[in-house]
This record gives sequence, C-alpha cells and structure tokens, in this order.
Amino acid sequence: MDNVVRLVKVAKKLKVKMVRSDIGRPEKQRKVLRGMGLKKLNSCVMLTDTPQIRGMINKVSHLVSVEEAKE
Repeated sequence: MDNVVRLVKVAKKLKVKMVRSDIGRPEKQRKVLRGMGLKKLNSCVMLTDTPQIRGMINKVSHLVSVEEAKE
C-alpha cells in the first residue's frame, strides 16, 4: 500500500458576539440570533466560517460583532 498524504483543509473559525439587544427586532432577526446560539447580550460563540453562517451574520450585522478566532 502506498503512503498517501491527505491534505486536511482546516476550517476557519469566527468569534461572533451579540453587542445589541434583540428587543424590538423582527422575529426573523431573533430567530437568526438563536440559530447562531446567541441568547443574551454580550454572549459569544465560535462558529465555522461557511457561506451559510456568513449569510446569517449579514442579516444581523447591526446586532453582532465578528472577528476571526485566534487558534
């Protein structure tokens, strides 16, 4: 059996922090925040950088702050 080198693509992580409250926001925006795991003000979650997560962040960009995680 030949030795095969497999390259594993390491997915980038994003640190997403809820910096503004969801009070008074549309239900869709609240659901997006919950879908990302953000429940309380100033809560942080680590998410994989995918097009789906980027789309969720774009929908609530005025409520969250995003930075690349240092690994």
